[in-house]
Amino acid sequence: MRIDHVSFVAGPEGLDAAVTRLGEAIGVTPVDGGHHPRFGTRNMVLPLADDRWVEVVEPLQHPATDKVPFGQAVKARSEAGGGWLGWVVAMDDLAPAEERLGRDSVPGNRHRPNGTELTWRQIGVKGLIADPQLPFFLRWDEGQVHPSKVGPSESRLTGLQFAGDLQRLLAWLGLAGQPSIDRDDWEPDVAFDFVAPNGTPGLLSVTFQTPQGEVTV
Repeated sequence: MRIDHVSFVAGPEGLDAAVTRLGEAIGVTPVDGGHHPRFGTRNMVLPLADDRWVEVVEPLQHPATDKVPFGQAVKARSEAGGGWLGWVVAMDDLAPAEERLGRDSVPGNRHRPNGTELTWRQIGVKGLIADPQLPFFLRWDEGQVHPSKVGPSESRLTGLQFAGDLQRLLAWLGLAGQPSIDRDDWEPDVAFDFVAPNGTPGLLSVTFQTPQGEVTV
């Protein structure tokens, strides 16, 4: 279990302007990610080091946008002005998350501009909608080119700041101690900062180490 990516929703400025602004801030060149036909959304990718990436996403005029949880979440955030939607945890096996949440994961796919398709399974978007401090979970299908590999990057994700409650997050992740979401050794390489425990929960800001220094968005 490890942090895979963070999602930022474009507001009134539109997807291209949002990803350009964010890419310039963290020193990363955007790559067109393509469309999510199941979700009614499209995205751009900002690859990061350490097998992580930033998704910048917008809703489309598509029936799925109003029917599928991810489309609903993106549309609601966009209509609220845009900003950080949340964060996503990758797992090699979704069975523990499926057992905790009491339902099966669902398939996801993205049609890239070059005609190839990226596929995965995911679960937990309804939890993010109900409590935006919480991540959802995914498992990439075998043989996929991870979005972090679509372009070079020297920038890395180093910190997440939340309004919310640490114990609620730990229960959602199925962890008993501090959240330590790294590839193999369970040593945290991303700082977690919880503020405003009585405020509206959510992902408030993301910190990156870039070639130009530390940047918080």
